[in-house]
This record gives sequence, C-alpha cells and structure tokens, in this order.
Amino acid sequence: MPVPLPPALALFLDLLRCPACRTRRLRPDRGALRCPAGHAFDIARHGYAGLLTGARATSGDDVAMAQARDRFLSTGTYAPIREAVARLAAGSAPARATVVDAGCGTGYYLTGVLDELPGARGLGLDTSVRALRSAARAHERAAAAAWDVFRPFPLADAVADVVLDVFAPRNPAEFHRVLRPTGRLVVVRPTGRHLTELRGRVPAMVTVDPAKEQRLHRALDPFFGAAVTEQVEYTAPLTAREALDLVGMSPSARHVGRADLHDDGLLPDRVTVSVLATAYRPR
Repeated sequence: MPVPLPPALALFLDLLRCPACRTRRLRPDRGALRCPAGHAFDIARHGYAGLLTGARATSGDDVAMAQARDRFLSTGTYAPIREAVARLAAGSAPARATVVDAGCGTGYYLTGVLDELPGARGLGLDTSVRALRSAARAHERAAAAAWDVFRPFPLADAVADVVLDVFAPRNPAEFHRVLRPTGRLVVVRPTGRHLTELRGRVPAMVTVDPAKEQRLHRALDPFFGAAVTEQVEYTAPLTAREALDLVGMSPSARHVGRADLHDDGLLPDRVTVSVLATAYRPR
C-alpha cells in the first residue's frame, strides 16, 4: 500500500526541486515524489522523503549514534543551545518563515525554532536514515528528507528565510543560493573548551581544531557577513549514562570503543558546554 504524503512534506512541495533535473517540481504519486521527466523518489513509511541519488552517503549517524543523540538531547542538557538558536533564527524572520536545517540530525534544534515561530514551516536535511526517522516526527510543521549537505540542495533559489547549521557540515554557496536576500544563516560550533573534561579523560575523542574559527570565516566570508554572535557556556552535571551518550552521539563514536569507557574513574560527572552561535546575513 502506498505511503501517504506526510502533511509537513506537503508544505514544501512548492519549494522542492527534482534532484536529478535540478529545476522541475516534484509532485506526490503513489507513495513517491515524481517530476515531469519521470524521476521518482520514495517516501519512507517513517515519513521522510528519500531524495538522495547516486552513491549512498557514508557520513551521518548510524543507529547507535542516533539513539544516543535522542537519549542525550531528551535530558535537556543542550536546551540553552537550542534556545540561542531559536532566538537568533527568530530575530528577523517573518511570521510565516521557511526554515531549512542542514544536517538536522533528529530535528532537535529545528523543533526549537518552529516552537519559537508558530507560523513557520521547517525542512530538515540529513544523510542518516535513522536520524531522519526521528526528525520526520519531531514537529507537526517539520518535514524531513534524505540529502547530502555537500551536494546542491533539492530546493529552488531564494526560498528560505532561515538556514540552520548546528554542529554540521557546511555548504556556504548552497546556503547563500537558497536563502532570501533578507534571510539569516545560523551557525553553531564548539569552542576549544567544549566538553574539555570529557576529552581530557578520553584521548581518542575528536578534538576541536584551534584554527576552526579562521577556517569558518574564510569559508563564509565570500557569501555572508556576521550580524550577531552569542557565546553559550555553562557547566552541566552528567550521569554515567549521559556521558556515554555524549561520546556515542558524536563523531568520536567512530574512534572510541564502548569497552574503553567502562572504567569507573574515567568519565567525569560534570562537563563544560561551550559553543558560539552566530547569525549571518547574505552579502
């Protein structure tokens, strides 16, 4: 039996473009999205659209990472980051804004923005099928689609009021193309103090590149100018379960064995959360 078109995905049919043709619109047809040229893209029974073409992306959360992310974010430990993202996104957004979350994960930050903007619609893009299952049901006004952020987005030009990039890869040229001239790009990235207690005890964890800010500036500067930056920094308590999930939901999960984390004295009971959140305007 064909999968019905999710209501949130129906909100984006006017903006989506065929990933193969790049210009033709998509329409729902028997559990898929199809373009006039005949290219078809399945709608998964979990509610997201599978728009990826060609070789399957190898990045993105696997099942264990997505489950760890769901558990950890549900604790509220990162709620101050979500609140900062929502503030910056809502700063100049119209009442009926269109929000695109590039590398949306489970939809946690997109949900925060949509709660802040009651008339907005959101689209989350990610390569992780497991994360998209959560993102597709994260909010009644949030649609989700499988897509690789490094490729040209399956969206028309100048359709988004807000693009979110929270702990995710960046594609500045595509961010600029899909944003309206009055839109905002919100980028969140860790500082060198982020999770320092955890990284100090788990040497195999991925570290923060000291040149990260300079690289970010070089990448974005041709397309965007910074409007406002918020630093979000605080110390949060951690249970052993939360510490394991914090490692397990990050790229470090690919380098750290779970057996290496079961030393009673290894995991800290508190951790520093330290990120920069910047709203950028298109040049």
